[in-house]
Amino acid sequence: MLRKIDVIKHGEKVLQGNEACAEAAIHAGCRFFAGYPITPSTEIIEYLSEALLLQEEGSFLQAEDEISAMCAVIGARWGGKKSMTATSGPGFTLKQEALGYAVETETPVVVVNVQRGGPATGQPTFSSQQDIYQAKYGSHGDYEMICLAPASVQEMYDFTIKAFNLAEQYRTPVILLADEIVGHMREKIQIPKQIEVEDRTTVKHCDKPFGRNEKNIPYAVNFFEGHNVLVEGQLHDEKGRRIGHIPDQSGVFVENLIDKIRKNQVELVDIDHEFLEDAEIAVIAYGTVARSAKRAVKIAREKGIKAGLIKINIVWPFPEEELKALAGHIKTILVPEMNMGKYCLEIERCLKQSTVISVPQLGGIIHQPTELLDIIVTETARNRTLPAGTKERDHSLICAEREMMSEKGSKQ
Repeated sequence: MLRKIDVIKHGEKVLQGNEACAEAAIHAGCRFFAGYPITPSTEIIEYLSEALLLQEEGSFLQAEDEISAMCAVIGARWGGKKSMTATSGPGFTLKQEALGYAVETETPVVVVNVQRGGPATGQPTFSSQQDIYQAKYGSHGDYEMICLAPASVQEMYDFTIKAFNLAEQYRTPVILLADEIVGHMREKIQIPKQIEVEDRTTVKHCDKPFGRNEKNIPYAVNFFEGHNVLVEGQLHDEKGRRIGHIPDQSGVFVENLIDKIRKNQVELVDIDHEFLEDAEIAVIAYGTVARSAKRAVKIAREKGIKAGLIKINIVWPFPEEELKALAGHIKTILVPEMNMGKYCLEIERCLKQSTVISVPQLGGIIHQPTELLDIIVTETARNRTLPAGTKERDHSLICAEREMMSEKGSKQ
């Protein structure tokens, strides 16, 4: 149940994105943090080390490595403390085994990934969106993940609180998939007088700690409360007993992990959109790239082009039905990403009636609004000269335009 709590230090502040994330974690009730310093997420660790140890009577652990940090927050949450860890790139990779353990044990923790360019050490100080698939598929086995993608410092604050609430509501780890740009930019944000925080009231006695309610979500229990709770990595029944050797029961357990997200997916949809009613072309974006997309769409509208915008805030689970309802009528969809077009494949699968165009960007550089505007203008002009119902595109023209824009960007 969500309850309102007062925020003492509210009002306008100028914060870095990573600082806003750390501040929000404190307000959401986080009292344990474990992490390993890694660019570009280190400010979160620095901020929380002081806040938890000196101001909030919490606990802070600088772990010896990333998997230790992930394991520590899992243990702390079962000990009764809301917990978070933060990392980037290679560290997110190292956390995956323990992240899968958190999924299987249905442990509500928050994992922040401030993305940088990869693979390997990659680009420690440059931005990317290359971890979009890893956030969903990084650990082995079948499961569903909840993942939020902030585009501003205000959203770093708001989405961190939302991540904690969703973790508690669905008893699952939740990922805040930020990037270097939003992590390091400074903006004015508004910290409200009150926020809503999930009040995870634990049951007094429960002999089936993994029993499920009407939404297929387990009960809220902690250690040290008189329950006989067995928490381990093998598939288990409602009492926590191993069932990995029993195929049918094991299958039901994995289905439950998936169904508690999929069957409640309508509650998880978080999409912002503009100018879709009459749109002939639309841009679908997430994270900081959505800022460039929004600017490009507004300029296009000023030029008389019927362009629209869809900004996806919760990227996983994928909002398939909602996108069909919002954009099923639109001829052309652009999907700019700071990767090679990963999320675009999901959108292309979903919007089969539209021409979906990937607009990738590598090297740590965000798309400029003028680059996206050029593609909007070109595609709109082309669509208006094609016979009705024609979907084929002149790929050589589009490739030439992208090459031209790339050369223009490098000269700038």
